[in-house]
Amino acid sequence: RLFKMAVKVDKDLCIACGVCMALCPEVFQADAEGKSEVIAGADESLPCVDEAIDSCSTGAISRE
Repeated sequence: RLFKMAVKVDKDLCIACGVCMALCPEVFQADAEGKSEVIAGADESLPCVDEAIDSCSTGAISRE
């Protein structure tokens, strides 16, 4: 059985550049400060999530 790892955004590292939201709008959205957050109930297994993690210049996105 595969263990599903949750996607997390570290708000202290996020600079609100919007790259993850552009790459994976099904999973990431802007919060009130313009920083990224994971959309509740989103399919975090989508391939674009890994692309967003790899493309984040500050390393703010991870799987836990």
